[in-house]
Amino acid sequence: MVFTESVGGVEMKFETTRGVFSPNNIDKGTLAMLTSCQFDTKSKILDLGCGYGVVGIYAAKLIGEENVVMSDIDKNAVALSIKNAALNGVPGVKIIYSDGFKSVDDTGFTHILSNPPYHADFSVPKHFIEKGFNRLETGGQFYMVTKRLEWYKNKLTAIFGGVKVIQNGDFFIFRAEKRDTRYANKKG
Repeated sequence: MVFTESVGGVEMKFETTRGVFSPNNIDKGTLAMLTSCQFDTKSKILDLGCGYGVVGIYAAKLIGEENVVMSDIDKNAVALSIKNAALNGVPGVKIIYSDGFKSVDDTGFTHILSNPPYHADFSVPKHFIEKGFNRLETGGQFYMVTKRLEWYKNKLTAIFGGVKVIQNGDFFIFRAEKRDTRYANKKG
């Protein structure tokens, strides 16, 4: 399957297959998250759980492919992201097969963005949030979109010391900023 879609005036084309998340169009939660964040040429972006590449490719087209890292645990999604990066003229994006952060060596991200699997248990987003904190530079922002509010709000607040929640339709976009090098809930 192939579809073309425009996000914020940036036209992109994606090849997908059955078995990947939202294969017929860009997921509404992902679109909501992208409308909530801004990048510039000094940004370093991690698309965590990239699927077939929407967030990372969008960011690469705005700020340059050398400033973007994408990762996913699904080998099919990684293969599609590689194809889609080339299809969209940003073949130099770093795309990694990884279970969360396990194979991601990069640090110093200004933005980490994720649309995690939130209909299962909380182990995946828990890993993303806790390990993501350590991969952000001070002042870096962690974005996550889900349809659930309380657990994510509480977890992000516990780790980052606060979180801004933006509701967009059925979705909650969470934005947390790393203000210190320690988890907020750690004692002295």
